[in-house]
Parts: sequence; C-alpha cells; structure tokens
Amino acid sequence: MSAIDQNRLEQFSSLEFLARQVVEGFITGLHKSPFHGFSVEFAEHRLYNTGESVRDIDWKLFGRTDRLYTKRYEEETNLRCQIFIDNSSSMYYPVLSKPDIDHPNKITFSVYVAAALIYLFHKQRDAAGISIFSDKVELHTQTKSNAIHHRYLFSELEKLLVLGRPENPSGTMVAQTIHELSERIHKRSLVIILSDMFENNDRHEDLFSALQHLKHNKHEVILFHVVDKSKELDFDFDDRPYKFIDLESGEQLRVVPSKLKAHYVDAVTRFRNELRLRCGQYHIDMIEADIHAGFEHVLLPYLVKRNRLF
Repeated sequence: MSAIDQNRLEQFSSLEFLARQVVEGFITGLHKSPFHGFSVEFAEHRLYNTGESVRDIDWKLFGRTDRLYTKRYEEETNLRCQIFIDNSSSMYYPVLSKPDIDHPNKITFSVYVAAALIYLFHKQRDAAGISIFSDKVELHTQTKSNAIHHRYLFSELEKLLVLGRPENPSGTMVAQTIHELSERIHKRSLVIILSDMFENNDRHEDLFSALQHLKHNKHEVILFHVVDKSKELDFDFDDRPYKFIDLESGEQLRVVPSKLKAHYVDAVTRFRNELRLRCGQYHIDMIEADIHAGFEHVLLPYLVKRNRLF
C-alpha cells in the first residue's frame, strides 16, 4: 500500500471505512435500479414544489437529472436523528465465534446499519446521536452534526464489536428503556430503533405503549425489526434433536423442532402482526430487517422517510 493510501485509511476507523463502502456501494446500486434519479443529495437540494419561486432552482442539476430541484439553505438541511440500539443478550444470536459484515449476528448487523446511517448523516450535514440499551440505558449521546462527534459515535459503536457478547446475560427491557429515552430527547427528532423487540409476552402492551410515547412526543419513528428470518421467524431447523438455550435467561430446552414448529410460527406471526398493526396505528414505519438480506432494505426506507420529511 502506498503512503498516500495509508494516510487516507488512517483518516477513518475500520468501522467508518466499512460504512463508507456500504453506503457508496448502495448509492451506486440505487442509480442502476428502478430508483434511478432518486435524490441522495439532500444536504444541498430538495425537490421543487409547484407554485414556489423559480429563483432558487438549480438549472445545472436539472440539466443532469431532468428533475427540478431548489437549493436548500443551511437551516433547512439539519435533521436530528437518534438511533436506539438494542444490546440485550438476544441480539447476539446467532452465536458466532467471529461475526463480521458478511456473516453477522443481530447486534453486528445493527452496528453496521447504525454506522452506515451515521456516514449518511455526515454526508448530509444531519445531527446524529446513539442510545444503547439492554435492561437499562447503557449509553445516550447528544445529537450533533460535526465530524468530531460522528467519529465519537463510530468509536462507541466499535466497542460493541470488540467487547462481544456480555459474560452475564442481560434481559430486554425494551418498553421501559424506550419510555426513558423518550423523555431524554427534548427536541423533535427522527428516531430509528434497531431491535428484535423480544419482550416477555405479558409486557407486549407496555411495549406498544412505549412506541406510542415516542409519537406522543412528536418524534418520527422507524422501527427496524432485526431478526434472523430463517431461524427466528420461519423456525427452519433440520429435523433432529436440538438443545435450545435462551440467551437472556440461560434456560435450556431439548426438543425436535418439527414437534413445536407450527405452534412457534403461529405465536411469532401473531406478535409480528400485532406489532405491525400498532405501528400502523401510530404512524410508525416498521421494516423487517433480516440480517442475511443485506443493507439495501434498511438504507432505502431511511432515505425514503427522510425525503418525505423534507
């Protein structure tokens, strides 16, 4: 590697460098897809609305895209976004010796998604913060748009990758922590939640109430329901005896999957349908985020949501 290349790499943490690759690859694919022409230049422009003054139309951009955009002033560009990351023990499924960007577990996938979003925020001059929780709020940062703050966020995210699965299993208190975080965000923001939303069955109403709390406080919300679809939703296991271990309680169960698959899938489907219904009622965007399906199905809904907000 040349000295110049080395210097360029040293400007970025490894996570930031990977986030940049993910985002740039996504944007390249976006331009080749049916979404060709979809604007990702939010920091500088917004779509022209009929009836507005033509004074601020960017005619050079019109020549390149054949679409009318107006130049956006600095005060129009700033979006505040807080990313909630579930760091409870269930997010470390599947248990892997060295999860990475190509073979992630749920927490690794969530970290890379958060990193890619923060890279987008930086490019768009948006303010970002992160909140990490398990059975309590582990970290809650301010939302800022400067490069130093974004580097700090990358460093905190990297700690999740380095530390790995906690030695002492932690339960999930999604409802309680979302209520608490709702009160900590004092300005109207876009809140992005990365969680498997695994909560005790008897606390589902508390979970729905917590999501409603965010909307009551005037926040826009995107819920990325992070799952290993083939295992956690479809229960796709070989027909042989398994020992299942609850990552949060440590409880063990020996069973042949085929004997309880129908009951399991029915219970999971009912919960997902109820969660989707409640999100619809509260005007929350809910996205199924399968950890094996790539990042496009996460980044594109964010861009669409951001485009709608402006």
